[in-house]
Amino acid sequence: MKQVLLGCAVCLAAAVAVTFAAPDPDAVLGQWYTAGKESKVEITKEDGKYFGALVWLKDPLVEEGKPDAGKPKLDVNNPDPAHKNDPILGLKLLKGFSFDGKENWSGGTIYDPESGKTYKCTMKLSNNDTLDVRGYLGIAAFGRTTQWSRVPKEEESKPGESADKPTK
Repeated sequence: MKQVLLGCAVCLAAAVAVTFAAPDPDAVLGQWYTAGKESKVEITKEDGKYFGALVWLKDPLVEEGKPDAGKPKLDVNNPDPAHKNDPILGLKLLKGFSFDGKENWSGGTIYDPESGKTYKCTMKLSNNDTLDVRGYLGIAAFGRTTQWSRVPKEEESKPGESADKPTK
């Protein structure tokens, strides 16, 4: 009987420890597929803040029939003329996030190279392999959330790789 009670006490203590364990602020680090697996963003930490750069594109080259067809895509929609010729690969999309100590990374921005617009942004892990990324103007209630999925280790890219350059 004592062994049963001791076993129950150990299980209860373990459950309480897991329940009250501090969340890991670095759980967001690593590579993530954006919605539709069109690109991979690598989230890193610099001086206590979180950033994300494009490290892989499914379609890294300008489409046939367009000027510059076959050349690497550039940040042509950037509102700053000094950055319109910057390559999309390597571009920092996520900037300046802080972990709130609970479950959100906030205070940062997300840049959309397709529109050239920058939005306020929050991120939240819905599970270890799914990241909810919410971009918005003004208040978060008036925004859009997309889900990113963690890139499996065997599919991780090196910076600058693209679909026409295998990851292996």
